[in-house]
Amino acid sequence: MGNGVETMLVLAITALAGGAFGAAIGALPAFVFTGFVVFLGEGLEILESSVGSLAGIEATALDVGLTGSIGFGVVFGPHVAFAGGVAASAYMGKQYPEQEPNGWDYHPGKVITEAYGTQPDILAVGAAFGLLGHVIERLAVASSIPTDPIALSVVATALLARLAFGYPLIGTPAGDSWFDMRPFQNGDRQPLTDGGTERTRLATEPWLAHQYRWSGVTTIGIIGGLLGGYIWMETGSIFLGYALSTMSLTFLTLGVAKIPVTHHITLLGSVGAVLAAELTGSVVLILLVGGLFGTISGLIGEITQRVLYAHSGTHVDPPAMAITVCMVVVGVGALLGVIPTAAYL
Repeated sequence: MGNGVETMLVLAITALAGGAFGAAIGALPAFVFTGFVVFLGEGLEILESSVGSLAGIEATALDVGLTGSIGFGVVFGPHVAFAGGVAASAYMGKQYPEQEPNGWDYHPGKVITEAYGTQPDILAVGAAFGLLGHVIERLAVASSIPTDPIALSVVATALLARLAFGYPLIGTPAGDSWFDMRPFQNGDRQPLTDGGTERTRLATEPWLAHQYRWSGVTTIGIIGGLLGGYIWMETGSIFLGYALSTMSLTFLTLGVAKIPVTHHITLLGSVGAVLAAELTGSVVLILLVGGLFGTISGLIGEITQRVLYAHSGTHVDPPAMAITVCMVVVGVGALLGVIPTAAYL
């Protein structure tokens, strides 16, 4: 791609475009593209590992690196495209609250399903935060921070967007504590003053209205973790389950209301299986550990949404927070020698 300076410049310019594109098509649709590209990239890598023994085909013939360069890179990497879309929504919630979808009961800064088209100022916000997300991710890698640098960047840019556009960093709970979801269950509302538009919104806004009860989160955590573990056992790909979960969000963007969000669950299910495989040869135990890790990740996602999502006016991604926390434990554990591998870190 050129020398070091040229490569950095190319990546920075592309990150600007990637963040703007995430704002143009919407944060969640951009993340769905992440899933499709990672799915293709992982599929090619699985195929590559199988064709290397065939006569006349070089082992690296399919090594195009789609997962790292495009799916998790400066085009559709969540820290670029999704982060740009999230920041654009935060900006829109302050500047153009009238653009929120009909019937939207949350703060307009939390709309991540809507495309913002070609409005220059909104796209500029997306571009700026796409570049910022790329820079944070690169700094996290260079500093060898023991966690997932992409997830960490997604969380950091979302919190910085709150500060940049004048939202409370955490917010004040309407119930007895940050963990109290009863105001949402009771339909309690409070005035919304941002943007100068007179209306009310729900007093407490859980990340997913169909996925916040502890029993349901635990159940989908077990299921997703088991599936993530099994997918890794069969394919050797840590990210294929993540990609499939992300692709399933296509239906959520199209309005299928109760589609669960599971990419943080299937990813940690695969990670758990990787760790277990280092310690045991029992495929049953490997699978069960995958289910355990998926459950833990799902529950951490719910804990973090109750603190950092439900009481302020913008989207801070619970799956990214869950992945960040879980992979800190994995990364530090590997550094200390408590666990045998850091999985994909």
